[in-house]
Amino acid sequence: MRKRQLLGYSFLFVLIILAVWNLMGCASGEGETAELSEISVSEGEESEETEIMQEETQTETATIFVHVCGEVCAPGVYELPSDSRVYEALEAAGGMTETADFSCLNQAERVNDGQQIYVLSKEEARNMQEGSGGVQEDDGRISLNTASKEELMTLAGIGEVKAEAIIRYREDKGGFTSVEELKEIEGIKEGVFNKVKDHIKI
Repeated sequence: MRKRQLLGYSFLFVLIILAVWNLMGCASGEGETAELSEISVSEGEESEETEIMQEETQTETATIFVHVCGEVCAPGVYELPSDSRVYEALEAAGGMTETADFSCLNQAERVNDGQQIYVLSKEEARNMQEGSGGVQEDDGRISLNTASKEELMTLAGIGEVKAEAIIRYREDKGGFTSVEELKEIEGIKEGVFNKVKDHIKI
């Protein structure tokens, strides 16, 4: 009888030890799960912060510099958002003066980094627009600032590629200020310039 009681107590003791062991194991697993959850949340927060910092950096660098001059109230170089238009550059420069020619620019055009926007006066615009197109009736010379690609191609040594380069240059620079500027265009050297210098004007 005593042996049976001892065996019963031993068996009960073993069961109690196993139960305690299982409880400790579950608690440990829950702790590890909680730690993993905290790590996951932490990594998620760091990822969001990194994305926000990248967006802020992109926003800070998405600007351009534009030189606005001529008939504007405050000529100078202005920093603008990269998707700005000509009218926004003019507003940054205080707007156009009373003597400015309002039709000389496409104010809806998108501006580029490093571009110069030159606003003509009414007198300058009138002098440039005399006659038909870019060809002046009084002397027959072609205006570098107003001539079409076809008119420029009538000049000796000026083909389609050079004509397009001339138009691109005047758009980027806001117009020619002298006929000698023509030599700054790639492909137009002294020889070509000497052929056309008596047939062109600004």
